Amino acid sequence: MNVTAVIPARGGSKGIPGKNTAEVGGVPLVARAVLACRGAAHVTRVVVSTDDAAIARAALAAGAEVVDRPAELGSDRASSESALLHALDVLEERHSEPVDVLVFVQCTSPFTTPEEVEETVLAVVRGGADSAFTAVPFHGFLWGTGPAGAQAAHHAHGVNHDSSVRLRRQDRTPEYLESGAVYAMRADGFRRHGHRFFGRTQLVPTAPERAIEIDEPGDLDRARALAPLLDAPQTPAAPPSPDPSQNPSHNPSQYPLQYPGKEL
Repeated sequence: MNVTAVIPARGGSKGIPGKNTAEVGGVPLVARAVLACRGAAHVTRVVVSTDDAAIARAALAAGAEVVDRPAELGSDRASSESALLHALDVLEERHSEPVDVLVFVQCTSPFTTPEEVEETVLAVVRGGADSAFTAVPFHGFLWGTGPAGAQAAHHAHGVNHDSSVRLRRQDRTPEYLESGAVYAMRADGFRRHGHRFFGRTQLVPTAPERAIEIDEPGDLDRARALAPLLDAPQTPAAPPSPDPSQNPSHNPSQYPLQYPGKEL
């Protein structure tokens, strides 16, 4: 089965210039995503879709294959889905074989582990899901204001709870937030529907402490501060390819991040 992980990583980030090559724990964000995918047993190919030469170099150094993204798909208005569809087209033509399962991994989640990638893939490959995604347990009380108006906008109301009844955490129905890190889906279904959620969708619970998304400079500072703690159990790897020239996604990695039991 062809399970291909695609990591969209454009070069035009406005919030954090050069974000996808920014380092956390001494490893560029795009390389961290590549290493996490390469460490997942069922992922057969790891690809970075980019329009940026520096990102491409970092991806190749981490052992990924690169798809050059056209300029029209590199703007901040272009959707991730459009980049994924383009990558699918390029890869299926390049390798003359269809992709069975598409794995969408975001490098803005620096602490994604191979286990999280693998579990999300298995939800589709073995669990009968059409699409799957990583999510974190959520126990917060959401509030909203509105509808908009001179005075109504100041009236707060409970969104996911009855504000007149304060239930204990253990008595509430479990809720989950997308972590934004990993999505897996049947490639043919993704082509038909054009978005990442369709058919039977399964969530894969992940550790809240690792669910950090880097969107603002402060997020990057926080990730760098936490890296010594969160990277500590990881000591790096994907199975070495006997002939890297036959599988560009399994080229040896030049980065130091290690995952238990494997060497990249």
